[in-house]
Amino acid sequence: MAEHRPQFDDALVRQLVDDQFPDWAGLPLDRVLPGGSDHAIYRLGPELSVRVPRHSGAINDAAKHAYWLPLLAPRLPLAVPEPVAVGQPGRGYPWSWLVCRWLDGTVATAAEFADSVDVALQLADFLVALRSVDLEIPEEWRDRIARGRISGRDAETRKAIAKVGADFDQDALLAVWEEAAAAEPGPQSWVHGDFHSGNLLARDGRISTVLDFGSFGRGDPAADLDIAYSLMSPSVRQRFRDAVGLDDAAWVRARGNAIAGGVIAHAAYASTRPDIRALTTRQVGQALIG
Repeated sequence: MAEHRPQFDDALVRQLVDDQFPDWAGLPLDRVLPGGSDHAIYRLGPELSVRVPRHSGAINDAAKHAYWLPLLAPRLPLAVPEPVAVGQPGRGYPWSWLVCRWLDGTVATAAEFADSVDVALQLADFLVALRSVDLEIPEEWRDRIARGRISGRDAETRKAIAKVGADFDQDALLAVWEEAAAAEPGPQSWVHGDFHSGNLLARDGRISTVLDFGSFGRGDPAADLDIAYSLMSPSVRQRFRDAVGLDDAAWVRARGNAIAGGVIAHAAYASTRPDIRALTTRQVGQALIG
């Protein structure tokens, strides 16, 4: 299915909020820039945020956040978004959108945390806790949260590698990717699915919040190890690796997954989003180091 990107602006989002939630009509609404690649983000008054999907790949995120995050929140050692309301399509905008509690913090960066063992152990604790969550999956959610094997990204990854050859060593990328794609998957667990530094908020020198559970589901836990490459230095990455408790085969898959996610995002956004370019350049470069 071709990706669909509806046109909307700040005025339309204001109308959606005012139409559907009149109690919030008097609150200021300010776009948060640059926002995410999947959602436009707004701050609504001092206590709320609004997430509006930018493209058809994110249209199920509001329902997923609204159902699963209240169940996950008390089981995890870091804060996650707190859904408040789900907005409906309207005024020509075609999809559901989400209102959450506002969460203070700044986006985590390698410049601040690459050498922090404490932060690496925080993140390892989060992933161990997430893997161990015991939640029943209702029948209507089984297909919606099932995640495929890393090798399912093969065609998209190879296409992206061909596009980013001016920035990276294509042969090295392909070698790491092909080893990972050929590897057998490990036991499934709960995974965040998009666990990189851009989805982490920090306060007072520590990670405070994990954002964006749009890719949350049941799958290969190696999919959550991108953070070792997008945030950590090699020495700290080893401490994280020890604390996460996954086997060597998982890290083979993790390197390939980090390459895949990095080059796909780099090919799509590097020319228009300097923030994403910096993140993907670091992630791919560190994944090549190993």
